[in-house]
Amino acid sequence: MDDYPLLNIFLTTMWFFIWVLWIMLLFRVFADLFRDDSVSGWGKAGWSIFLILLPFLGVFVYLIARGKGMGMRETARVQQAESEFRGYVQEAAGEAKKPSTAQELAHLAELRRSGDISEEEYQRAKALVLS
Repeated sequence: MDDYPLLNIFLTTMWFFIWVLWIMLLFRVFADLFRDDSVSGWGKAGWSIFLILLPFLGVFVYLIARGKGMGMRETARVQQAESEFRGYVQEAAGEAKKPSTAQELAHLAELRRSGDISEEEYQRAKALVLS
């Protein structure tokens, strides 16, 4: 441990984290590239070759050329996912709240049998449920 000064440990750690951040950025660029429907197959192939052959330059050129759109595409993707989720939850909650016609008729029949409602009230409620 005496052969490796504290500053070298710090610099090695810093370079390691910079490398990890660059790898994350490279994956983010590839994810954005392949999720974007506006880029043709040939465009995706060209960008991929550029990113594989010259990764550092390729990532920086991609960020300069298409960086602003990355944020907008991600925002649109998140908003769409959130709206689909909200729609699903509202649909599921609506189905859970509203009993089926058969359940309502069975409940009315039970109320009539127990004497809680008269035959006339039963017929009116039944007509409402069936209409």
